[in-house]
Amino acid sequence: MSTSWRDKQPPNLINFIATFLAGNSYRLSFCSLSPDFIFNNGGLSVAFLFETCWDTEKEADVFSRVNTLKRQFKHFYVVVTVPTSEQNEAFNHAYFKYGMELGCPTFVPVHDPEIGFEKIVKIAHARGVCKQQNIVSAMKNEREQAVQCLDAFVQVITSIPGIDSHDANTVCARHIFYLAQAIGSIEAISKASKEFILENTDLSRDKAERIVRFFRDPQYYLSPKIN
Repeated sequence: MSTSWRDKQPPNLINFIATFLAGNSYRLSFCSLSPDFIFNNGGLSVAFLFETCWDTEKEADVFSRVNTLKRQFKHFYVVVTVPTSEQNEAFNHAYFKYGMELGCPTFVPVHDPEIGFEKIVKIAHARGVCKQQNIVSAMKNEREQAVQCLDAFVQVITSIPGIDSHDANTVCARHIFYLAQAIGSIEAISKASKEFILENTDLSRDKAERIVRFFRDPQYYLSPKIN
């Protein structure tokens, strides 16, 4: 654990981390680190940046660190605590604002710091197991396929008149961060109602209606489009 990160956290969180690590047979050491955490698991080092509460005033510094650390560490993850819907929306906006590439690095949004740290330990453990079982290449192939699916999704949505790439990224944001639990695939968006799109994205009512009509109204999607 980074000493500078530790000094910024409340004592109860540090106590939780120490107890959780001891209960899972990990030894906690405090060092001067550029990331917030480094785990050595199964002969593999995994680095983490851990933001325990998303602050829009510090987002530029956070993404600057992300860009630096992803060049330094082959296995690097960012865990971000976004306890409110407002913070989640602010984080999603910043993710695209600073031009993050899907999976480079992987961002993991969580509701509270304790869950966030549990995710960190699970990721580090999983990476170690993957190395031991030599299945990392399979994971890379799956990630490449996921990126291709998202690219196809954006291309389909931006083919709708009046819908730009920002709108498409807004629609698929939940897919990126929550593994398609809501809107995020072409099949899902084609079946979504206007009300569901409005509830789960920041799109306007007019754009939500355009998307619904595109997938359900033959006279709309087969007619000539002049922009």
